[in-house]
Amino acid sequence: MFRKILVANRGEIALRIIQAAKKLGIQTVAVYSKADAASPHLKYADTTVCIGPAPSSQSYLAMEAILQTALQYDCQALHPGYGFLSQNALFAALCEQYKITFVGPSPNSMRNMGDKAHARSMMQEAGVDVVPGSTAIISSPEEALRLSHQLGFPVLLKATAGGGGRGMRLCRSEAELGQNFVQASLEAEKAFGNASLYLEKYIEGARHIELQVLGDAFGNIIHLGERECSVQRRHQKLVEEAPSPALNEQLRNHFGERAIKAIKKIGYQSAGTLEFIMDAESHLYFIEMNTRIQVEHPVSEMITGADIVEEQIRIAAQHELRKKQKDVTFQGHAIECRINAEDPANHFQPHPGQITRFRPPQVEVPGKIRIDTFVEEGCHIPPFYDSMICKLIAWGKNRPEAITTMQTALKNFVIEGVPTTIPFALQVIQSKQFTSGKYDTRIVEELIS
Repeated sequence: MFRKILVANRGEIALRIIQAAKKLGIQTVAVYSKADAASPHLKYADTTVCIGPAPSSQSYLAMEAILQTALQYDCQALHPGYGFLSQNALFAALCEQYKITFVGPSPNSMRNMGDKAHARSMMQEAGVDVVPGSTAIISSPEEALRLSHQLGFPVLLKATAGGGGRGMRLCRSEAELGQNFVQASLEAEKAFGNASLYLEKYIEGARHIELQVLGDAFGNIIHLGERECSVQRRHQKLVEEAPSPALNEQLRNHFGERAIKAIKKIGYQSAGTLEFIMDAESHLYFIEMNTRIQVEHPVSEMITGADIVEEQIRIAAQHELRKKQKDVTFQGHAIECRINAEDPANHFQPHPGQITRFRPPQVEVPGKIRIDTFVEEGCHIPPFYDSMICKLIAWGKNRPEAITTMQTALKNFVIEGVPTTIPFALQVIQSKQFTSGKYDTRIVEELIS
């Protein structure tokens, strides 16, 4: 096992990595920008190092500074978390060159699956259905327009690198396509250092379902079931649950077997997520693979008992998976709400500022509520990064119980100093659409209209 690991991220996921490393007896080095100098998560690391100013381009995306820090502090491994450099194949290759283990898939796997356009082609070759769209990167607005006429509007422009809704634009007309192409490309370049886009047909009324997988260096691949991620605004997930109310056991098993067969062909190692769109006829179409840990990984952990971040580190250290697929069991139901420093009444405008009061909900039964956060009372949410304060996860023996537990938790969660998405999360959880389980990616638009 590694002696020391560098945590190349910030906030909630950085603390999550630190906690997993400590479970394995690994020392941690946490890098931070000047804007995060007072971030509460830093006190849990063994060593902290400032690597640059607030802009992510000069800190959390500064490859050379991060790698030099890892070398200087004798780190055998580096965990990128999610966002920033987590899906950058060049960075993973540089880690390899510097003989630092990148906690994630190989640079080749990242190139194959992290490049969304190439991933679609590979999955098609493996017999997995994909959403109709481009087979390669779109080089110009004119090319995008020609393909859009073939597919028919509406269409989606998507960044070929990264995720999280950045570099993604829904286009319902020629005018929107022309305007959005430039905007999406600029946003992709800023977020991921790669301006390339691809295009696919937008399926109205679809559900967004993803499959969590783990693969080791010995050819073992398992899945930890699916997550329902259809509660989205501007392609940013707000509420996730596992398992999906749209899948039965037969469909789940078929879904899992096909996905595992496909990614075995590329020799995938580490945690990864296959994302699918489900249409009204329950047909699943592959859209992309995220070659990193996902924000919503806790719901899969809650129903399987796995520690996905710990497994990532173990896999990177050349340990075999501790479970085969037959050993994976699913218990109960879990729901996650992302609590952001945003004002739902003002178009979800981000509101950085000081958290003057932070009172998490208390529960009588251990294991029913989980809060993943780096926030403490008095800390500051900076304006330079994602506005997430925490993730609130509720577990129940079944879906109705999980919904009730989440409702109670949201009503008893007190955060003051900045507006938050707690009121909107409660609106979603209490809505007829959500409680029925028969909702799709239009649910947020329906609730705020």
